[in-house]
Amino acid sequence: MSTSPWAEAWRRFKRHRLAFASLWLLALLSLAVLLGPLVYKVGINDIDFMARLKGPSAAHPLGTDDLGRDLLARMLYGGRISLAVGLAAMLTGILIGVVVGAIAGISRGWVDAFLMWLTDLFLSLPQLPLLLLLIFFFRDPLKAVFGPEVGIFLLIVLVIGGLSWMPVARLVRAQFFSLREKEFVEAARALGASTQRQVVRHILPNALGPVIVAATINIAAAIIAESTLSFLGLGFPPDIPTWGRILNDSRDYLDIAVHWAMFPGLAIFIAVLTINFIGDGLRDALDPRRVL
Repeated sequence: MSTSPWAEAWRRFKRHRLAFASLWLLALLSLAVLLGPLVYKVGINDIDFMARLKGPSAAHPLGTDDLGRDLLARMLYGGRISLAVGLAAMLTGILIGVVVGAIAGISRGWVDAFLMWLTDLFLSLPQLPLLLLLIFFFRDPLKAVFGPEVGIFLLIVLVIGGLSWMPVARLVRAQFFSLREKEFVEAARALGASTQRQVVRHILPNALGPVIVAATINIAAAIIAESTLSFLGLGFPPDIPTWGRILNDSRDYLDIAVHWAMFPGLAIFIAVLTINFIGDGLRDALDPRRVL
């Protein structure tokens, strides 16, 4: 009995034990940050000076910070933001990269040359300084228009996504160059299919495998970028506890409250590591030349 290509890819992915286990671990982490606040109803800004800088206990499973605020509640809340930023920034970067790469890959002459020049220009920019500069200049206007939370979220997503599309564009362009000369595309062209139909129905679906792998890498990179910005104090406002912000707040208490930095650092580590392992599994599962 024949199976679809996606069913075969899922079967191959499941045989990659590390990637399959990472998928379950990431799913558990995502469920914890999504549903955890509905079960663990401690306020993220509830202050208790009598419990300040306490380690993990029955009352506070992950301990407290310098104001006695519960770290588990803050970690669950911040995890939603960190994962949402990673997913939204990935979708932004993938969308831009696929559009630019597809136009360059199906075009010839000056259009392809201009788009690749633009891609090389963005690749040559120093990303972290540019990221910090854009956040510094545009965060106040966006906060005034959309509010502190939504404004910063949009800015971080657009900036990180807008600086991560270049490898995807190069990848999609290379896939288009290879696929547009294949027999099934030439047959569609001979039957009178328009360029748009060739791209949407024949070329793009067959180029999605490498794009999906690149998407996982972009999620991990976006989570690290957001955590870096928050750690440097240029991300979300201080009263919004992202994982990077919790790390920033804990830096002066590492000698007496190591748990304060350990748990958000561990959360970032687990999220990024599992996403990278999932990307490895997808790369192997979507590559027909590999035998699993």
